[in-house]
Amino acid sequence: MDAVVFDLDGVLVDSERAWDEVRRAVVAEHGGTWTEAATRAMQGMSTPEWAAYLVGELGTALTADEVARAVVDEMARRYADAPPVIEGAVDAVRAVAARGPVGIASSSPPVLITSFLEFAGLTGLVPVAVSSEDVAAGKPAPDVYLEAARRLDVDPRRAAAVEDSTNGLRSAHAAGLTVVAVPNPHFPPDPAVLAATATTVLGDISELPGALERL
Repeated sequence: MDAVVFDLDGVLVDSERAWDEVRRAVVAEHGGTWTEAATRAMQGMSTPEWAAYLVGELGTALTADEVARAVVDEMARRYADAPPVIEGAVDAVRAVAARGPVGIASSSPPVLITSFLEFAGLTGLVPVAVSSEDVAAGKPAPDVYLEAARRLDVDPRRAAAVEDSTNGLRSAHAAGLTVVAVPNPHFPPDPAVLAATATTVLGDISELPGALERL
């Protein structure tokens, strides 16, 4: 592999439950109705996409811009104290970066990606961080991974992606990257999608450096 591209939420930060809590609260506060399908439907969506979903599908009585601002502002407030970094994640990124280029391809907005990198002391080791806000479509579309590979100046077929969610797995696979899955224990990916997309499945992010040596 010429490069490794990490997802952020669920891979490096344990933030999926926080996103869920904050979105649910905004929907409830502004007259919307949460559904059981909502959480998985929004995993991988860009900020404009999930904001539109909260308004159009769940009936939140705000504009999409107002929804996005309310949710992201609350997430940024939580990250300001300390992003919920997954144990072993920073060491894994450092170990991989010592061997070759690394990047991030995330559905999080840039402010949260930057907050994580600064808190973890990884800014200088991760030269490329792409938010799905920077591309035409969020995951499961391949755009964010293709853009990360382009900025890293590598062939996607010579890069590995580290993912946890159904839509993230689909996105990386569609972009042509070799997919290493670290399934999210709180929101596990669809087993059929996992089987169809992942070359390697890990139980913990700390297993990643050794797994990459075997690819």
